[in-house]
Amino acid sequence: MAGHSAFKNIMHKKGRKDAARAKMFAKFAREITVAAKSGMPDPAMNPRLRLAIATARAENMPKDNIERAIKKALGGDSEAYETIRYEGYAPGGVAVIAEALTDNRNRTGGAVRAAFTKYGGNLAATGAVAHMFEHVGEIRFKPETGSPDTILEAAIEAGADDTASDDTGHLVTCAFDSLGTVAGALEEKLGEPESVKAVWKPNLTTEVDEENAESIMKLIAALEDDDDVQNVFANFEVSEDVLKKLTAA
Repeated sequence: MAGHSAFKNIMHKKGRKDAARAKMFAKFAREITVAAKSGMPDPAMNPRLRLAIATARAENMPKDNIERAIKKALGGDSEAYETIRYEGYAPGGVAVIAEALTDNRNRTGGAVRAAFTKYGGNLAATGAVAHMFEHVGEIRFKPETGSPDTILEAAIEAGADDTASDDTGHLVTCAFDSLGTVAGALEEKLGEPESVKAVWKPNLTTEVDEENAESIMKLIAALEDDDDVQNVFANFEVSEDVLKKLTAA
């Protein structure tokens, strides 16, 4: 099982999802504001904004919050944010990518470096681990959305690259650059998706033991808790035995 996905499931079971909802919405709002400010405020004319809104809506962010974030960009009083990708290694040689939106590069860089150091990792140069991942778009639908054949047909028409279906739902994968367009086409055909995400998907993974898994989970949690960090990805796996111990902890 992919370690990062397992980590997400564990944290959700422990109630972190509800506790972190306000922080998550604040990060979505920041991305929407930056996207609206960097191009047209109309999502139909701005792929980045279209993607940001789709991602927020898939996580049930209120419409009023989305509209306020766009209006903040139009008001011209929003901070000047820049997008930065941090790369490094966690315990066990696991590769980690953290994406940030920040108005203070020194503050964010210092916080990210401190998190890596505290939990036994080390921050590396940009590009050090990105080659171990593929930057892709992932659109997830609930099981009741349709049959695997229905999803596959809609995905082909929308220009997606691949689909996968199981008891938990349907996952559509596409090129990162076409995520907003593909997600929009699929929503018209299938209805609102469960999630829309740009992800760094590992090309190879590293299996870790329980001790390293705990340190990696703490590192990811610390990074995700930072207001400037938007997303965190790692290429570790854990065995079923380790996963059971972590879930029971």
